[in-house]
Amino acid sequence: MSALTTLRGPARVVVRQHRWTLWIAGGLALAAVITLIVTALWSAHVVDAFESGPCSAEGDPGRSCHQPVRDYMDTMVALSGVFNLAALVLGVLPVIVSAFVAGLMIARELESGTFKVSWTQSVPPAHWLAAKLAVPAALLLAGVSVLTAVLTWARSYADTPYPVQWHDAPVFSTSGVLPLAHTFFGMCVGALAGLLIRRALPALAVSALVTGTALAVLTYRRQELWPPRTLTGETLNAEEGMWWVETGDLTSSGERLSGTVCSQSASEADRLQCMTDNDITGHYLDYHPASHFWPLQLVETGILLALAAVALTLAFRVLRRSTA
Repeated sequence: MSALTTLRGPARVVVRQHRWTLWIAGGLALAAVITLIVTALWSAHVVDAFESGPCSAEGDPGRSCHQPVRDYMDTMVALSGVFNLAALVLGVLPVIVSAFVAGLMIARELESGTFKVSWTQSVPPAHWLAAKLAVPAALLLAGVSVLTAVLTWARSYADTPYPVQWHDAPVFSTSGVLPLAHTFFGMCVGALAGLLIRRALPALAVSALVTGTALAVLTYRRQELWPPRTLTGETLNAEEGMWWVETGDLTSSGERLSGTVCSQSASEADRLQCMTDNDITGHYLDYHPASHFWPLQLVETGILLALAAVALTLAFRVLRRSTA
């Protein structure tokens, strides 16, 4: 309880220092939530109105439907673009947060010397840093939770002819708990960069680069975070919603040949001869089913939280050494 009391004063200072940023960020978040809700509701209305008519997007019963179908598809593309834009903003938010924490919240104060005012008013450096991070962490994680939930609901509510796959990077990275882990990781990297570099612009650039690179690497290697399942046989019956990891040919000894060796054969006879020449008896497919969504989410979240804990620990150690 005493720790919370000692943080209350520095936290008020952080809120006062960045009140305009907080107001603007809150206003933008509220606008995004309203836009997503309105877009989802309007999208459902457009679909219902179109399906109640004589035309179908799957087939054109007559020339009279050409323009209505085209208008419908164009409208749904535009509405789907709103969800894609929201996902893009939510995806780059951790990089923005990291840069803001590093450059504007920490390094700028260290560079200008204004931190001394707090440190000379019975506020220990550790409490100063904790307050610097606690305020944005609480507000950001709450806001990101709401945005993630609304975006997930909007995607599922809007029955568009352009469905998204659960494993698509813009979808997976902005669903579940990953947006929270991304944001917290960005904050911790920003804190460490700000304390190490102590100059606003370089700290801003370095933190954004490190955060963006780390998230890009995890996105690229995401399919390896959980063991995939495997289908084998002469023909592969792929199910809807599968995330294809790797496919190829199998020899009689069980050796894997990455890719389809005989896929470029000119004719069926050439393909069969190619398979005989290469001792190919079947095919394999490594994949993630939709049930792997949460294992992949939780493993990546665990990695990010571990890296964030390391960055945060190093940040407090750097601060302690600089004030010793």
